[in-house]
Amino acid sequence: MLFVPGDRPDRFAKAAGAGADLVVLDLEDAVSPGSKSEAREHVTAWLADGHRCAVRVNAPRSPWHLEDLAALAPYRCPVMLPKAEDPATVQGASEAFPALIALIETAKGVLDAPAIAAVPGVQRLAFGSFDLAAELGVNPADREALRTARGALVLASAAAGLPGPVDGVTGNLHDEGVLTDDVRYARRLGFTGKLCVHPKQVAAAADALAPGADEIRWARTVADAAADGGAVSVGGDLVDKPVLDRALRILRQATKGSGDEAQ
Repeated sequence: MLFVPGDRPDRFAKAAGAGADLVVLDLEDAVSPGSKSEAREHVTAWLADGHRCAVRVNAPRSPWHLEDLAALAPYRCPVMLPKAEDPATVQGASEAFPALIALIETAKGVLDAPAIAAVPGVQRLAFGSFDLAAELGVNPADREALRTARGALVLASAAAGLPGPVDGVTGNLHDEGVLTDDVRYARRLGFTGKLCVHPKQVAAAADALAPGADEIRWARTVADAAADGGAVSVGGDLVDKPVLDRALRILRQATKGSGDEAQ
């Protein structure tokens, strides 16, 4: 998912062509208070022209939140709700839109993630690592400090029957290796998407989210060996239904691409 500042309409088309599974026009953190109304006008004009995108609205306690929802409601676009921490507020926002991405970026949001994920209309949880790190007083790049929070979102998503959550932003815009390592780490935990803030991050993130060649070979071997559904031994390892389910999921990801998992 690729963020684009809502007050930079000159970047909208470039973002749409960058290959992201979903462009998120941002009315919140990327837009200064004095430019909120202007950004909202640019975003609604883009939607009125029939373009597909999601919109990150301003947080529920901000003075712009209700105006954002009212302006976007006619377009029925997916909405990303920042500071998602109260299930009732999340439900209120979800009622006017076909899909809601709940951005979990506070301690309260992490603790209430199971209830938020279960709200009808919520299709994905996303991790706001920078805001949560600021609240906790830790470095957002410190994986150990945020491991518990990431795990909580993975469990909440699975319990609610949602796809794996979308991991937060990698602030380093110049070192592709840092981004790739971040995405692979998050994928090992159960994340299936990545928030990007620059078009050049998109391709690297997509590559890192996709199953590797070794994974695909393993999955094919398991699927072939366990085709009849019974427990078998593959390379000395027991393969039963949970193992087969994992293999089939990897093969679906490899066939469809990470984009289907990210929406």
